[in-house]
This record gives sequence, C-alpha cells and structure tokens, in this order.
Amino acid sequence: PCVRSASNPALGARNPELGRCGYFVERKKRFCRMTPAPGRRFCGEHGQYEEENDRKRIPCPLDPNHTIYEDQLQKHLKKCNSREKPKPVYYVQDINAGLKDVTKIPEEQVPISSLSKEELQDLIRKLKKASNGISSILKDPTLSHWALKEVLNDPKNGESAFKHLKQQASILGHMEQLHLLGPGRCFVEFGAGRGKLSHWVDTALQDTENVHFLLVERATTRFKVDGKHRKRDSIFERLQVDIQHLCLNKIPILVKEKLPVVGIGKHLCGVATDLALRCLIESFATQDDGINEEPSAKRFKSDNTQADSNTSTDKERSGENVSESYSTVAGIVIALCCHHRCDWKHYVGREFFKKVGLGQVEFNFFQRMSSWATCGMQETISEACSSDVECTAQSSDADEHDQAYNRPECNSDSTQGLLTVEERKQIGHLCKLLIDHGRIEYLQQRGYKAVLQYYTDSTVSLENVLLTAVPNQCSILQPTA
Repeated sequence: PCVRSASNPALGARNPELGRCGYFVERKKRFCRMTPAPGRRFCGEHGQYEEENDRKRIPCPLDPNHTIYEDQLQKHLKKCNSREKPKPVYYVQDINAGLKDVTKIPEEQVPISSLSKEELQDLIRKLKKASNGISSILKDPTLSHWALKEVLNDPKNGESAFKHLKQQASILGHMEQLHLLGPGRCFVEFGAGRGKLSHWVDTALQDTENVHFLLVERATTRFKVDGKHRKRDSIFERLQVDIQHLCLNKIPILVKEKLPVVGIGKHLCGVATDLALRCLIESFATQDDGINEEPSAKRFKSDNTQADSNTSTDKERSGENVSESYSTVAGIVIALCCHHRCDWKHYVGREFFKKVGLGQVEFNFFQRMSSWATCGMQETISEACSSDVECTAQSSDADEHDQAYNRPECNSDSTQGLLTVEERKQIGHLCKLLIDHGRIEYLQQRGYKAVLQYYTDSTVSLENVLLTAVPNQCSILQPTA
C-alpha cells in the first residue's frame, strides 16, 4: 500500500522535494514527483489525502453519487456530466406521448397466476372474440439483398452474427420491394444502437446522391459503425434523444432539404414502436406556422384531382378518404418485438381496442401474456424462466430480443396448470397479433397501406414479424431542378 511520510515513522525525517507532492509511494520507495497546485500539499492524483481541515469534500448537488471539493463547487457545476444540457431544437417535451390523463396502473399489477379459473377463461374468451376476423396466418416472404451476399457467405461470421445478417438482408429486401431504396431520401433509424441497419442501407444505395441518415438512440453507444461512413453523397447524423420527445419537422436538415422520410427499425421494443409511429405520422400532420412558411415538401400524389393540402391533412388525421394526400413519409419498415413492454398510455391502437370492446385493463393483461409466445416454447417452462434470469426459447447465443424478461407470467404455474405449453404459445401469439393489428388500423386510418408479415424464420429470430407501410395509391413527385 501507498502511505504518506507523515504517517510512516520508519521514514524518519525524510521529506518530499521542494514543490513536489507529499505522497509517499511505498512500492517505489519514494515520494510522488508530480507538482501540486499552488497552496496544495498533494497533486491531483493524490488530492484525496489532503487533511480534512484543509479541504472538505461534499456530495455533488446534481448527483450525490460522487463527491467534490467544496471550494471547487462552482467550477464543477459547469462541467458535471449530470448537469442539465441545452435541449436541441428538435426536442419537444412529450410530443409523441399518448394520453396524459390515463389511469395510472400500480407498479404491482395483479399477477395472472392470481386470477381464478373463471377470470382467466373470460380473459381468453375476450381475446379470441376480439381477434375474430383478424387473419392469424401472415405471409412469409423471407427475402434477401445482394448488398449482404458476401458477408452472408463469409465463414468467419459466427452463428449469432449470421442470424443478424439474415434479418438485415430480409429487411433490405422488403425495402427494395416497396421501392424505398432510392436517391433523395432521409432514412430515420429508430433505436439505432450501433447503426448496423443504416450501414447496410447505405451499402445497398452505393453512390446514390442526396441520401441522409438520422440515427435516433437515447443512450450513448459504443462501437458505432456510422463513423466509418465518410462518403460525400451520404450524410450520417446521430440524434441522442428519446423518441418520445423527437419532433421530426424541427430537425434542421429535414426543414432545409424537404426530403421524404423512410422510417426503419430492427427490433424496436414495445412502446418504442408506438412512439416511432406517432413521431412519423403526427410530426408532419401538426406542422406549425413557421414550418408551413417553408417551400412545400415533396408530395405523394394520387390519380384523383388535387385538393387543398391543409384540408387533406385534416382528413387524413380523422381517418377519412382523401383525393390527394401530402406527406413527407415515404414508407415505414419496422421489425417488431417485446410486446410485453407496451404501454397503454402510448399505444397507438387504443381506438381499435375500444371498438372491439376492450380497454386498459384487458390491454395490460394481454401485453404481459404476449410473452408466452416466446417464453412458453420450451417443454419445461420453469427451466427457461428462473429467478432474475432472462428466459429464451433458444440457446445462450440467441438474439438479444428473443427474450421474455423475468416476470411472473413466465413461470410454469402462472396459469395454475390450466393451459398446456402449446396453448400458452398460441395465446401469446394471438396477443401479439391483436396489439399489432391496432397499429395497422392506426396507419390505415391515416392513409397508409400497412401490412404485417413474417420476414425471417423463427429459428433465426422468435421476434420475426415485420410491419411495413406506404402511402395509399401514391407516387413520389420529385422536385424539379
């Protein structure tokens, strides 16, 4: 251990060199040779050894998890990482949030295992009745794309990397099928993480001109791949903001360039999908006066006669048929997952639930029961769902979103033995389908052709449903030079 000379009698009268740190490094048998600040006995590295009478440490008022010297408080407050940072221009508090007066559900929700047999059967009956008429058989067009052909055939990629690449290739295949890969577009990747999906979209576009990428991620991310893109014809920009507070029509590059937006995402968890859909659809439907004064955005024009753009927007939001729609959203392609993380407050399909006679109580049961679709696929549920451990229907190298996080509904006794594993799995899929269909109706009422389909095999990812949407009967009018 390192000690000071003042507390080490064996050192005798030895003292540090004049103007040097007073800390004795036992391992090196000498004093520290760093120069302390004027008036200090110790350097910055060993400043904690100052006598308490000389300098007093206090908890930081912004974050009590760390301490600072009292005499440096004002200086620290200016650079503390916990200080409130200036909000970017595109930050609008709760702009994409849902109901503000929604009934708050207690943190300790009623566990499904506490329901009586009659209550559980009644809940399942409501689920099946609401799902009646919704096709539970989705199309299964697993596609691929030439941009990933080389890496898909590279034996150096492990099984986990191969699964991710197959999903990304299929997503790109669907984007190409919908004619969303082209010049003069802005791709907004929600929940971007490292930005791999945008990376492959950029690779697929090669030297296409006037392409922009906005990568939305609220957390700080390491090993980002967008830093590798320094091409002249594509621009990558990261937006570190929660989707709940993101206003697209205030992002400078969209205001300036007026590019049609393509919203993309790979495994956008639960409530993040609803926030992203509302962000894409409502941002441009509620443009303020300042934005309206800008030149008109690119239009999506149908074959019918033209109508006033403001009237069209109002009708789109009310769900009416319109003869011409003006939109800056060219398409949406999002791989869905983690329905157990949905929130009634932000859910975009509330009107659909109300239409089929369901409400907040049923939604909160169904979103938890949706985890049965992935958690209940093993023969013995209890082996898959141990305490404080994530459960998955695959091995330890499974996709990071093929998991139903530890919750009471994941236990084998959550249904008191009333349902078999296969029945739980079917009910879980039905819950997912019902929640997703509410999202589909939300998009359809706002003038989009929205579809749910499997985009990869369940052996690749258990969360294998893709939501795609494009404006109804619309063609892009490119601006004249």
